This record gives sequence, C-alpha cells and structure tokens, in this order.
Amino acid sequence: MRQRRVLITGAGSGLGQALALRYARSGAAVACADLLLERSRQTVAMLEGTGHLALQVDVGKDDAYEAMVRELATHWDSIDVLVNNAGIASGGPMVETSMEEWRLLMEVNLLSVVRGCRVFAPGMIAQGEGHIVNTASFAGLAAAPSIMSYGVSKAGVVALSEQLRAELHPYGVRVSVLCPAFFPTRLLEGWTGSDRMRGFAQKMMERSGDTLDAVADRAFAAVERGDFLVLPTKKEPMRWRLKRWFPGLYFRQLLKLGESRSRGD
Repeated sequence: MRQRRVLITGAGSGLGQALALRYARSGAAVACADLLLERSRQTVAMLEGTGHLALQVDVGKDDAYEAMVRELATHWDSIDVLVNNAGIASGGPMVETSMEEWRLLMEVNLLSVVRGCRVFAPGMIAQGEGHIVNTASFAGLAAAPSIMSYGVSKAGVVALSEQLRAELHPYGVRVSVLCPAFFPTRLLEGWTGSDRMRGFAQKMMERSGDTLDAVADRAFAAVERGDFLVLPTKKEPMRWRLKRWFPGLYFRQLLKLGESRSRGD
C-alpha cells in the first residue's frame, strides 16, 4: 500500500507540530508547512519514518499559498489528509477592533482554510477518498464576548466545515473540525488586538488543565475515527451541551464571563 500523505499548515509549533508527530508515528509521510521555514525543518527533524517535507507558506496570501502548492507538487502528485491548522489569535470587543484586524483575521484564519479546500478537495474527489481537517476553536461555537474578530473567524471555519462535509460525503471524502479551547501553546506569539485580552488569554492557557500532548492525542484519535466535530479540551464537551440544551442558562454564564473579563480576573 502507498504511504499515506499528509499536509499540515502551522506545523512549526503547537497543535500542528503535535499532529505531525502523530501522523508520522502512524506511518504517514508528512509535509510540514509554516510561516517560518526553519520551524518546518525543525518539526521534520523530529518525525519518525521517511518521506517528510518542510515547506514555507504564508497562508493568508494567495500567491504564497500557490507557491507552496507548486513546491509540494514537485514531490507529491496528491495528498490523502489536509490539516488546515495555521492561524493567529486576537481579542477585544467590537468597539475596539479595527478593520485592519478584521481583514487580517479573515485572511489568515478563515480564507486560508478556503484556499486549502479549494486546492486539494478536487484531487480527493478524483481519487474517491481523503480527509480534510480544519482547526477552528471553541471560540467559534461559544459566542463569548470580547473575542470578536477571532470568534467570528473561527465560527466561519465551523460553518465552512459543516457545509463542506455535506458536499464531499458523496465522494468518499471526510471532513473534521477541531474546536479546542485555550491550552498551552505558542498561539499568543502572533497575537493582534487588545493587550488586556491577551493577558486574559494567557491566564486561560495557564489555568486550562489541558496539555498539548493530551489535546493532540484526543484530536488525532477522533479524526482517525472519522468524527466530525472534535472538542479535544476537557471542559468543552459539557459547555457545548449546555449551550445547546440550556441556552438561557448558557447566556447568563456568558454575561458573568464578560464581567470577569472586564475586571481582568
């Protein structure tokens, strides 16, 4: 059997790197793409097995993404798994956000996923199988205050994944969307937006009770099972049920969260 081929964006650190390790351990060849080529190379050096690639890409720009696709095509004629993982974090209420921030978050967090799906879904359809994995965030489901541009960009990833799942199912192509809450990663290094909210996000990471390895293990296992909605951080499955089953109670908790954030707790 041909070795499974996996492309992961944002593979130079955090969840992208952790998933690369797990796919390589499963026997796959992994193409690691990151904004910084050195980070991609560092991840590749950590991987078990052979056939891995280090690529550079700015997922927020059409020409840079197309250049990465051309480079990949010199090595592989197709991929089996696409992990649209690259993204940046931001936070702040609507009245404090700029249009520049909105455009940046949409280009990097949402339209990067569109770019990947448009490029690689046709090949998966042609081969009659494949798996697209989109990294969103629980912020895309939570509707929480003071994390406006980030939450909306990630909600778009969730909606895109839901629609794409229905479109690609008849062709044997699966779709999963990952929706973790905060856990310790290097995500805040690319933070844009409110400094006060960045401090709050840092506290959320430190208090999460989840580790990168635990989140990656849960996410990888769920994707391999073919799950669609993946909530790999410990508290989020119950929070998601609370929102769906008791929306009034959930909204009251959001109001308390907003008060806590305004105090900087």
